[in-house]
Amino acid sequence: MPTPHPSSAEARLEAQRLGPLQLRVALICTLAQMFDGYDITSIGMAVPSLSAAWHIPGPAFANTFVMSSVGIMVGALLSGPAGDRLGRKPVLIAGCLFLAVSSLACVYATSISELIGWRFITGIGIGAIMPATVALTSDYLPERLRAPIVMVIFTGNPLGGFLGGQAIAALLPHFGWPVIFVLGGALPLALIPVMLLWLPESPRFLLSRPHMTTRTERLLQTLNIEPGGTEDGSAHVVDVSKGNPVAGLFRDGLAATTVFVWLLYFANLLSIYLIQYWLPTVLNLSGLAPADSVFAASLMSAGPLVSVFAMAPLSRRFGPQRVLAFMLSTGVLVIAAVGLANPPHDLLLFAIFLMGCCTVGSMTGINGMTAALYPARVRTTGMGWALGVGRLGGIGGPWLGGVLLTNGWPPRQIFLCACVTALIGTFCVVMLHILARRQVPRAVPRLAM
Repeated sequence: MPTPHPSSAEARLEAQRLGPLQLRVALICTLAQMFDGYDITSIGMAVPSLSAAWHIPGPAFANTFVMSSVGIMVGALLSGPAGDRLGRKPVLIAGCLFLAVSSLACVYATSISELIGWRFITGIGIGAIMPATVALTSDYLPERLRAPIVMVIFTGNPLGGFLGGQAIAALLPHFGWPVIFVLGGALPLALIPVMLLWLPESPRFLLSRPHMTTRTERLLQTLNIEPGGTEDGSAHVVDVSKGNPVAGLFRDGLAATTVFVWLLYFANLLSIYLIQYWLPTVLNLSGLAPADSVFAASLMSAGPLVSVFAMAPLSRRFGPQRVLAFMLSTGVLVIAAVGLANPPHDLLLFAIFLMGCCTVGSMTGINGMTAALYPARVRTTGMGWALGVGRLGGIGGPWLGGVLLTNGWPPRQIFLCACVTALIGTFCVVMLHILARRQVPRAVPRLAM
């Protein structure tokens, strides 16, 4: 099928320059990612203290981890199609609202069952924010810079986990476990008015609307797009979803790509959530105090903050699939070292940092790669469903860790299961590289005016 000539609006959006508008969108979405990343790790940081305060063994909290991941899956699956049909901005604001209310409610939980319920709702907010931030940021980025800049923006997620862990390590001895959830609710709540005032909607959605405000017209002119239409008087043609966006993931040569992307997300998220949720508890069972366990585990979130700045330029030079294959295969060796060896304390901290580089760091690269693989009309759905299907791995990882600990496995050895999933992830990125080399230009069969 021949590829239609892109409209002038589409061509200008794909070739737009970076300026104050694009940087403002990127900054706000990065803040959302930071607060999202903090709330992902907050339950893992809270369990050692909750276990002592409620006199309940750590493995008994496994279902709070599992239901957090179930909520993330639900949020990602629902927000993807909603973002492609209704707009990115309302989905993002709704996600922050879910995050704020449920995190603050966790402060008043008095039992594991209450905590499970609120963490499920927290998960819905987390799942909604991830694909919406990627899609909205991508709509304000030129095609040539989309993958590397999305990688950098996604460092907000581990950065939130790292900075949050450092802050909680200092605050926990003075204020106890409730401070973890107070911080997790207050931050996204403060971001909502910022989004309402200064975060624009996707330019493609603004162009597809029948009526425009003066503010919208000024924004489009900033992007060098005439609000009134093309020079011949016709309306702008833009790449927004029309019909079922989920079905669009399997049309126009995307089916094999979608299958391997889903398997890649499943494998890597199983590795991440098995390690990330249980690492503070495993370190506590290995002899570290709760605050020291939180500090050490937060170094896993620091890893990708360093690795992504190497991944972004390397991905532009060698291709994201080659870089990701190297990162994931290196992760197998590092995870095995943490699981089997008994290194000195400082060496263990360094190994945890490297583990974050290879697992969470790879996830930032995978997100950037995925944003570039899908066209704009299904980009939020592509990200949302990849995160949603991958969340099955996020559910299975915490559950698997709880089962292995309950059955008497040495605490650190539960992480060896992540070696297998890292190998599966390596296979997937190799296949995506092969598909990318064979790919022909995709048609854009459904364009809405």
